[in-house]
Order: sequence, then structure tokens, then C-alpha cells
Amino acid sequence: MVQPRVARSFMADPLTSESGFLPRFLISEPPSTIGARMHANARHDRAAIEAFNRRLAEILERPLPMDPETRELEPRTLALTPEARALLIRFSDAVEAAQAPGGDLANVTGYASKAAEQAARIAGVLTLWRDLDAEAVTLADMANGIALAKFYLGEATRLSEAALVSREIDHAEALRRWLLESWAEPEVMVRDVVQFGPGKLRESQKARKALTLLAGHGWLVPPKPGTVVRGAARKQAWRIVRAGGDVV
Repeated sequence: MVQPRVARSFMADPLTSESGFLPRFLISEPPSTIGARMHANARHDRAAIEAFNRRLAEILERPLPMDPETRELEPRTLALTPEARALLIRFSDAVEAAQAPGGDLANVTGYASKAAEQAARIAGVLTLWRDLDAEAVTLADMANGIALAKFYLGEATRLSEAALVSREIDHAEALRRWLLESWAEPEVMVRDVVQFGPGKLRESQKARKALTLLAGHGWLVPPKPGTVVRGAARKQAWRIVRAGGDVV
């Protein structure tokens, strides 16, 4: 599991998702418990913890499968029962369909594309935790693996959306500072930002999004078609709101 703060930082950088690096991790961010961590509410289930520790110790004490001469690991193949395989295929197909343009997972295809693999791995872990000598993943274990994979996919979707909003706000704030500190003209156009603005906004789409966001928060006056700027009518030109709410 990746620390939430680190995950959000990575998610704000599209390279980590597009390269397939971050989608290999199971990411989650539970609700904060700050303000509710009272001693009276603390409950420690010692029996469950001790059972977990015993099972973990049993697994760690089990000799690793390896060649006695070369010491090379020889892991065996854990198969899927026909029912488990059929369930995994249905899950994979459903996730694939949701990645189509306009689908619920269209914006997180990096994570969604690996969801079936994650479900199979989780199901394998659940199977071997229960029985190290199991020969195949059962339907029940696959169902539980898929349920957990769905949870992590939902978390990735939620955190990716939050990271996207955070990145857009960061772009808008960089543009706002540049307009107030470095841009002397009373109006600004998309091409001004692309040519002279912050490096992260040297693309028309990004510049237009940042301008629109600033306009929505009152830092710019929305453009009126035909506004004369620098001697010519412009389709889009925003007037800048300076300190004190004054429009230049």
C-alpha cells in the first residue's frame, strides 16, 4: 500500500500513471480519525491479532520451494477452478467496457487495466493464507479478491480525480501570480499565456482551463466576443482584476 500523501503527489504527475508505474500499487486513503481517537473508544481484539500472528509465523517457517543444489526458487503454479476463472473473466470484461470513452473508468485506464490482475493476485494470497497446500483458487476466494480489487480501483479513481483538481488549481495559481507580477497588459489572451506565461501552461488547452478557472473565482472578467485588445477585435480576451478587486 502506498502512503496517501505520496500517492496524491505521484498522481498529480501524469507520467507515473501513463508509464504504468503507479497502477501496480494498491492505493487507498481511509478517512482521517483525527478528533475521534479517544481512549474510551479503543478496542483491541487480542484474539484476532494473536491468530494472525500465529498464521503468519506458520507461513514464514515453511521451507521455501527451491532446488537443493542451486538454491534456485521453484514456485509452483496456483491454478484457478473453472468457476473462479469464469468469474474473473466476467470482472475483466466489465472493467474493460467501463474504460471506453465516456465510461466510468475512462480517466483511470492505467489502474483499470490492471484490476483483473490485481484481483487474481489478491485471490491467490487469500487462498494460500488459508491453505499453503491448496491446488487452485476457489470461487469464494476469487469473489473476495475481486471485491478487494474493486475497492482499490474505487480509491484510485477517487484519488486520481482529487489529484487532477489539485493540479488544475496549481496551474491556475501559477497563472494568477504571473499575471499580477509579470504581465503588464490590462487584458490577457490564451496565446499570451502560451507564449509568455508559466512553463507548465505553454499549451492552449491548459492555458484556457487556467484562465477559465481564474475567471470563475473573480480574478478575471470573462471575455466578450469582439472585445478590442491591442488594436484588434478578439474572440477571447480576459480583463485582469488587480488588487482590491479593481479591473484594469
